[in-house]
Formats: sequence, C-alpha cells, structure tokens
Amino acid sequence: MNVTAPATPLRVGLIGYGLAGSVFHAPLVAATEGLVLDTVVTSDPARQAQARAEFPDVRIAASAAELWDRAGGGAGEAGGSGPGALDLVVIASPNKTHVPLATAALTAGLPVVVDKPLAATAAEARELAALAERTGTFLSVFQNRRWDNDFLTLRRLLADGELGEIQRFESRFERWRPQLKGGWRESGAPEEIGGLLYDLGSHVVDQALVLFGPVVRVYAETDTRRPGAETDDDTFLALTHAGGVRSHLYVSATTAQLGPRMRVLGSRAGYVKYGLDPQEGALRDGLRPAPGQPWGEEPEHMWGRLGSGESPLTGAGTPVRTVPGDYPAYYAAVAAALREGGPAPVTALEAAHCLDVLEAARRSSRDGTVVELGA
Repeated sequence: MNVTAPATPLRVGLIGYGLAGSVFHAPLVAATEGLVLDTVVTSDPARQAQARAEFPDVRIAASAAELWDRAGGGAGEAGGSGPGALDLVVIASPNKTHVPLATAALTAGLPVVVDKPLAATAAEARELAALAERTGTFLSVFQNRRWDNDFLTLRRLLADGELGEIQRFESRFERWRPQLKGGWRESGAPEEIGGLLYDLGSHVVDQALVLFGPVVRVYAETDTRRPGAETDDDTFLALTHAGGVRSHLYVSATTAQLGPRMRVLGSRAGYVKYGLDPQEGALRDGLRPAPGQPWGEEPEHMWGRLGSGESPLTGAGTPVRTVPGDYPAYYAAVAAALREGGPAPVTALEAAHCLDVLEAARRSSRDGTVVELGA
C-alpha cells in the first residue's frame, strides 16, 4: 500500500456531490488535518457551482475519467508529486456506480473510500477486497454510524458491564415521510440498489454486527407501503447472533410515531435512548467540526436512561450522559492508515458480512422463511 510522507498533504478526489458528497464527505474531508479536498467530480452544473461556492479552491471534473487522468495520466500514481496527482478517491455517487468506480480506482492504484453500501452483493464486495489485496491498495467503506453518539455510548456501557448479559438489541432508524421524494434511492429498478433495506438497513445491520458479532439466522419483513412506491420503505429484521444475542432492527419512512432509537435489554439492566445523533443535522445546517470546538454533543434532556423495571418515559432509571458523536474520527483514521500503513477503519470484508445479512433478509422476506447463515 502507498504510504505518504507525514509532511505531504493528502489530496482527495470526491466523486459525487449529492447528499452524501456535499453533506458528509466534503465537509469531513476538509475538516480533517492532513487532508485537502482537491477535486470534486459532478456533471451537474448546479452542483458544480455549489462545490465552488463551498470550497473556492477545489477543482471541478465532469467525469471520473477526467479524475483518473488528473491522478497521473491514467497510471494512478497515488501520492505522486505532479499537479494532478491524488492520494485518495472517495466514491459518493449513486449505489450502482460503486463497484465499477472502485474497481477502476483500485486498478489504477488509487486508495479508495466508498460510501455504503459497498456493492449490491457480498460476492462483489469480496471481489473488491481481493482486488485491493492484489494491488496492495487501501480500501475502506464509509459506515459513519459507527461514530453516532448512541452507538458510542452503548459500546461504553457494554465495555463497563453495566447491562449484564445482553439478551436483545433493538435499533430503529425511523422517519415520517409519507410523500415520495423520487430519485434513484426510491427506484424499484434492481440495478439502482434502492430501498431502505440497503440504505438505512446498511447502518443498523453494521452496528449490530460490530456490537454482537456474526449472525447465524435472519428473518425479515420488507414492505412497500406508500402509494406509488417501487421499493421497500418499511422493513423489519430479526437477527440471531452466534453468541445468542437477538437483534430486532427497524428501518422505515412511514412511521407516524417514532420509537426509541435504541433499546438494549440485559440481565442486569436496560438502556433506552430516543432521538437521532445530531451530527447529520449540524452538517446539513452548514456547521463544521473544528479543532478545540464542541462537536456531536447533545443536551441533557436527550440523554438515554439506564435502569430496570419501569419505563424511562416516567423518569425512572438513571440518566446516562451521551458520548459525543465523532464522524471526524473516520477520516482521521483514514489519514492515519494512509500515512502509517495501518488498517482501514471499516474494511471491505466487514461490508461483505453486512451484505450477507442484507441478502439473506431479502430472501427471507421474499420466501417467507428464516435464512440460516454460517457463523
């Protein structure tokens, strides 16, 4: 893998400037010490203008092919000294482009970050992992919800043994969006890889795998509820982990009354947390993380509660200070890996394990069966 000298800024090319590119990747790259947003690839004139307004020094490319040329005459000289050389490519374009663009970048020897989902299938994800291994090139998947405040808080509670032996993990990523927004995310065309199972489901399944390990059994119900909808917009997954924990995961755009973001039940106590991590809202509002400044914090009235026997809504249980969310930690880890040759913060094989579960969920819902997976 290419390792860049500490004094050399790492130049980043970003493909895609829609929601993922403009709200998440560009601001987080720009806020990371040692990274610089060099080039944005988008063919949309309005998005080109937006990128220039938000990052006046950024270069604009209309196609990924132009980005490969700038990266070193098509040779992919990552970390080179030429005026167009790049050290990292971030792929934040529509899902169907993830595999071909990542393949092109890895073949060119360019380190790559790909937004989730990495691919449509676990087999494709493993092929990309193998390509990265053969070429000795860095590859990571952007699973930012590993740095959500509730997830970080739960990891701390688990490490401290506060809950005892975990029996059930409930995780909800629910919204109330009764009207369709359109676009590829809501398309029923298989090649678009749309729907909530692969969108929000990628987050909640990844979190469950990180927390409780491999899954051996999957049951799922995927529904298409809104008039005119083409793909799933209300989905439930029940996972059985090899260690015995059961995860009940909900993703929905049709939830008129939102449930708790997390409810975790153990032999000693339970933890209940309402409300989404505030980082996405802050980034959408134009706020940016900065050294020495608070980031990812939430007010005390949003803290979750730890206890047993009564509903947290009655004031029972002990308030647990929420660990601040930390999306900047992802790109800080990417920069450290590129400079020092360390591991990726999220690997392609981890993404493949997540896709194993998502594919099993799709089969389970289609056939009305429980799908067994190897541990």
